[in-house]
Amino acid sequence: QVQLVESGGGLVQAGGSLRLSCAASGRTFSSYAMGWFRQAPGKEREFVAAIAWSGDSTDYADSVKARFTISRDHAKNTVYLQMNSLKPEDTAVYYCAAGPRPIGTMMRGEEYFYWGQGTQVTVSP
Repeated sequence: QVQLVESGGGLVQAGGSLRLSCAASGRTFSSYAMGWFRQAPGKEREFVAAIAWSGDSTDYADSVKARFTISRDHAKNTVYLQMNSLKPEDTAVYYCAAGPRPIGTMMRGEEYFYWGQGTQVTVSP
């Protein structure tokens, strides 16, 4: 059974920072790309960031470029999302996801096999 567990969400003022973590367990994630998505109330889920298995390739949504950074630690089977200069429009439930991709990143949710339960991020004005 594969499990992805997110943590690190919370309430922060605009301009502040948060670091989300996604710990993977249950199997080895050899050749798995990882991604972060978010869903705000009344809106569809949207892509936020993705990282290749090797870690040497990343992609970001235009809305978070230069503010968010995705990284991964293979030894800990963990993916991170460092979020800086947060804005109220970043408020959402953030989900991490994993999917098989030996090379490159994936930006579409349907490409991912496994999802976490989500962690709430709330940014106050």
